[in-house]
Amino acid sequence: MIDLYIDFDGVIADTITPTYSQFQKMGIRLNETNKIIDFYRKLDWHDFLSKTEELNNSLDEIKQIMRSKLFNVHILTHITSEEEAQAKRAFIRRKIEDIPIITVPKEIEKTKMVDARNAILIDDYTGNLDIWEKEGGIGVRFSTKLNGKGYFVIDHLKNILSLARERI
Repeated sequence: MIDLYIDFDGVIADTITPTYSQFQKMGIRLNETNKIIDFYRKLDWHDFLSKTEELNNSLDEIKQIMRSKLFNVHILTHITSEEEAQAKRAFIRRKIEDIPIITVPKEIEKTKMVDARNAILIDDYTGNLDIWEKEGGIGVRFSTKLNGKGYFVIDHLKNILSLARERI
């Protein structure tokens, strides 16, 4: 079975849109990495995620992928604090009990935590996909607007099943 890693932010839940809106209100530019990380570290993640919607029924679609037995499915997400990790785990566990959740400190590449070779990463951020593919993995971009930016693109997680069936 192929290892499949699924990002959280911008793939499972739309955490990007509301936080970027806050950055704009606070005058934080997207190139101000330290201010952004500080914002995320201070964010009440449990409250924030309690008000955050899944993207395109993502958790049910992950269960569908798991039932297919085509992949070893994992969640692989960057975090800035232990509170963020706990809140993301709780968000996922409300619907999926038995999926490995791997949290990666923001300053560490995802490829340093897991072996990317021949594994698939579904992520909305092309920077992560670029690094993933340099390490021998397969990058799949998640975009609700179907903008692949050079990558195979899906707007529903369950669409990874058709990709797998085409290649089997």
